[in-house]
Parts: sequence; structure tokens; C-alpha cells
Amino acid sequence: MPVPLALTLAGLTAGTAYLRARFSLDADMLYLKIHAYALSNIALRERLGRLNFFYVLEEQARNKDVAKRPCLLIGDHSYTYAEVHDLALRYGTWLKTQHGVQKHDVVAMDFRNVDTFVFLWFGLWSIGARPAFINHNLTGASLAHSLRVTDATLALIDPAVAHSITDGVLGDLPGMRFVVLTPEVEAEIRQMEPVRLPDEVRSEEAVPDIAMLIFTSGTTGLPKASVVSWAKVWAGAVMSSLGTGTTKTDVLYTCMPLYHSSASLLCVCNAMRWGAASAIGLRFSTRTFWREVRKYDATIIQYIGELCRYLVVTPPELDPVTGESLDQRHRVRVACGNGLRADVWDRFKERFNIPAIFEFYSATESAGGTWNLSRNKHGRGAVGRYGLVSKILHDRRAAIVALDPASERPLRDPATGFCVRVRAGEVGELLFRLPENDIRAGYQGFYGNQAATLARVLSDVFVKGDAYFRTGDAMRWDHDRRIFFVDRLGDTFRWKGENVSTAEVADALGTHPAVCEANVYGVELPRHDGRAGCAAIVFATPSPGPELLRSVAEHAQKTLPRYAVPLFLRVEKELGLQNTSTCKQLKTVRRQQGVAPANVDGDLLFWLRDGTFVPFTETEWKGLEVGAVRL
Repeated sequence: MPVPLALTLAGLTAGTAYLRARFSLDADMLYLKIHAYALSNIALRERLGRLNFFYVLEEQARNKDVAKRPCLLIGDHSYTYAEVHDLALRYGTWLKTQHGVQKHDVVAMDFRNVDTFVFLWFGLWSIGARPAFINHNLTGASLAHSLRVTDATLALIDPAVAHSITDGVLGDLPGMRFVVLTPEVEAEIRQMEPVRLPDEVRSEEAVPDIAMLIFTSGTTGLPKASVVSWAKVWAGAVMSSLGTGTTKTDVLYTCMPLYHSSASLLCVCNAMRWGAASAIGLRFSTRTFWREVRKYDATIIQYIGELCRYLVVTPPELDPVTGESLDQRHRVRVACGNGLRADVWDRFKERFNIPAIFEFYSATESAGGTWNLSRNKHGRGAVGRYGLVSKILHDRRAAIVALDPASERPLRDPATGFCVRVRAGEVGELLFRLPENDIRAGYQGFYGNQAATLARVLSDVFVKGDAYFRTGDAMRWDHDRRIFFVDRLGDTFRWKGENVSTAEVADALGTHPAVCEANVYGVELPRHDGRAGCAAIVFATPSPGPELLRSVAEHAQKTLPRYAVPLFLRVEKELGLQNTSTCKQLKTVRRQQGVAPANVDGDLLFWLRDGTFVPFTETEWKGLEVGAVRL
């Protein structure tokens, strides 16, 4: 080949790569691909009357190339697509013949990550019923509340959590039947005939119809039952599968709870759509995570919240024979999830040699979402990334609008009465547009809770009569068309007349090498307005000494504005003590406890004085109470 031609081709290749990166052309292609595929799939399924995802399981079980491939890997069991389909029919037969479950009945399921969860779930779908996934960690009033709001008359219970069904719960729910699936009951079910009911039983009229109920985490009150429509089931499966490039040869590993939409929709339904395998861990543990990834030979892993941080700060597991680190002994090609903070992003990728991160933003009840497929440092920390074309299209469906700092509600222009889009670099609330003439088509809200449903709808946003879904999350754009999560509205607090983002402070503290975890919140102080910043920190060393405390103080003062530097530290002994089961940080309890030494469960407290953190005891607290100290 002549040299000039070779150089020309090399130049074209380099130029094309530059243009793809500079204008995020790959992000454009992924955006268009996901939307086109999701919309066409949903429309076709609706027209054919096959929206019910049970049909996907059935299609795979009848496909000779897929039927004998693994569908579900759990514990030491491996179930093929044909076997899962057969068992789903048997469980469906049992539900219908023994318990009278009819089309569109809601049935509550209180189960851990066990195989029976999946068989019951698809068994209910096989007979046209609607599962309501209950958080198996709930007890007492929270459990009774969750069961009650489903309107179910039948609750199916995992024997391992049956102790939660106390006399108090039974007394609160006199009209509900509780069935514990003991080994004897399971054996009975597996002897049932695998009866496939006619298609009419599973027919759905429209995509907004209820597929299942999945509860919010309850971080700001009692859990609410989010309506998960068939459109949402399909959109979640398509978004996650195209974002991760799932094929039938993949194994998707999750140890997140199946009662959460990330594990159920973005893992199980994602895998099933393409004939791949779902590998399910019982629960998250830093000790077993990578062992199970290797055991199941997973190629895609799922994370939520602080999971990746906990993995990064855990000492490497060593090969018992060679003594070599096992950190990179796996076949994982992409990690998929939400909540991976910028300060952990590169450390997680580099330590475990993860080629790509598919970070997304959404919520079970949300009317939209964003995503960012990142293979390099350019996408670090972003929950959304857009090219020139996809940014234009996205702006027709979503907006980040300015907020009133006092009320944390969208700010209205006094002249027009409409909301104002923020400019790049500014913080505002993310909104998703809803169809004005039929809001239910885009947002189904909370089951049996009209007030909570309507509270998330904002009208007359940019023109009279339009409607948008309020995410309740503060976001910001940058000039490269990336979108970043800033904080949950309500978690942000005001100090010295400034708004402080708890997430941004936690990110800054998390870059200190001795900080394993930081959970930031605002606390009320006697004789002071606003809330002062407090960081509950887990250090790599059990007891922080003066040098470490000074180092953390200096680090915070270098990386944060003066008003955002936390004035208090609360030192905790273990990771994740106040986290949800999906590794999301809870702030409510800590915020209520404040920094009164008598209220912090024996944790060490420190406060910022003269450029370092020093002990904060009952004496200092009394000084605040009498007004002897001003901050």
C-alpha cells in the first residue's frame, strides 16, 4: 500500500475517533437505539396482545436454541428456560386452583432472593395476576402498612421471614390470608400440572396497565407502592440490555434484592429478553460478591448506591495456592447500576479491571430516566451523557429548572409565571415531560395514593396546560452535555445563607485516602439558624488520631467552599450501618439525632476548631445551648 494512502486512512481513522468523542456520537446512537427499540417493541407487543412478560419466558422456552440454556442460577441450582417456564405454570396452577387467584388480582410476595421468588412472580403473570413485591426486611407497622396498601387478600411468605408475621400484623390485617411456602407446600406445588391458561387470561388493554407493585425504599416515611406498568417493564429491560449490550451468552449477576426494580427488571427481565442467564446472590456481602461472580462466570454485574465503595475499601482476596490477588480474576465486561460516585468511579474500574460502566438514573415511580455508558474518564460521575442530536431530543422530554432556595420548589418567572431552565453549571430540579392529554400514559404514580401521585406532577411549566413529573432530585448540566446528580431535595440544607449539597460534600470527603465512607447531613444547633454540616465517617483505622483529623480538616477546606465544610464529624465503626437494603444511605435518623453527645449511640464526635477536628463532648454541647459559642 502506498505510504500516502496509509497515512490518509490513518488520519481519517483518527479524525473519525476524535469527532465521535468530541460530539459524543456514540451517545447519540445509543439514545436513538434505546428509544427506537423500546417504542417499537412496546407498540408491537400491545398490538399483538402480548405485553405480559410471561410471553418472553414462554418464547425462550419454546426456542430450541435457548430452551436448554441456563435461565436462572441461584445457590447451587441451575434452571434452564424450559424448566423455569414449566415451574412458573405449576405455581400458577397452584395459585389459581388452591387459592382462587383471578386475572388482575394483586398478590403480595414477602420473599428473600430465592428461586421460589422467580417461580411465583412468573406464575402470577402466567395467570394474569399482579405481584406486589414486599421488602422482606420490614416488620411491625411498616410491614402491615405495605401489605395493606396493596389491597391484596393473599400474602405468600418465605419461611425464613415468617417470624415477621406477628399477632400484631395479623390483627391489623383481618381480611388477608397468609400462606407460608414451607418445603412441604413447595413439594405439593411441584406435583401440580403445568397448565397453560388461554391467552385471554393474560391479555392487557394498554401499556399503562399494572404489571406489578414495587415499593419505594421508605427513606422519607412509610413505603409507597409504585405502579410498575407494562411499558415500564419493557422500557427497563430494553434500556438496560442495550446499554450493557446483553446477548444470550451473557451471565448477569445481581445480589440486590429482587423486590427492587433494579434486580427484577434491569437484571432478570433484561437477561430473559435475550435468552441470557440471571445469577442471583442471596444478599450483598463484600466477602461473597466476587466469589459468586467467579462461581457463575458472570459477564455483567449490577451495583446500587454505595456497593462499589464497599468493594473498593475491602482488602483483596488472595489465591490460597499462589497468594496472588483475585481482584481481576473474572470475565466481567460491564458494571450496570446507579449511584456510583465520582470519587469511587476510577478506583473501582482500575482495581477490578472493569472495561465499562453503564450508570443510569431513574426511580421505580419515575416517568423517565437518563444513562451514561462510559469506557473512559470523560464520563466519570455522570448519570447522563448526550451528543448534539440526543441533547436536542432529550430537551423535548426533560428539563432542569431553577429552584426557589427557600421552598425547594421550581422557581417561576414573575413576568411569565413559567419555570426557567438552568444554564450549564447551574443546579436545578430534573423534570420529565408527561403527555398533557393523558398523564396516566406516562406516569401511573402510587397505588391507592392519589395525593402522593398528584404531588409529583407539575403543571404549566413552560406553556399553559403542559405537565411534568417532578423527580425531587437536584441536577446540573455541563458544557459537554453531561448531567450530574447533585442531591435529593430535602437532603440539601442551608447554612450561612448558602445551599449545601450533601452528595457533593460526601464526594469531596470520599477522596481522602483514609475515608472509607462519608454520609453527610445537616443538623440543627441551639441558638443558630439553618443547619450545620455533619459527616458520619467510617475511617480505615478504628480510632482517628490528631494527625488524621487535621488531615481530613485540611482536605475538606481545600476541596470545598468555606460554607460547605462540615463543622462536625461523627465517627462510626462499620460500613453501611444506616443504609437501606439497596446500599442507599439513610440520613433521617442521623439528622434527628443531631450532635447532642447523649443521642449518638456512643459514637465519637468531633467539631472543627482552629483548622482541625477536636473532641466534641457534653461540655461543648452545653456551651452551644447557653450561647457561649457561635459558629
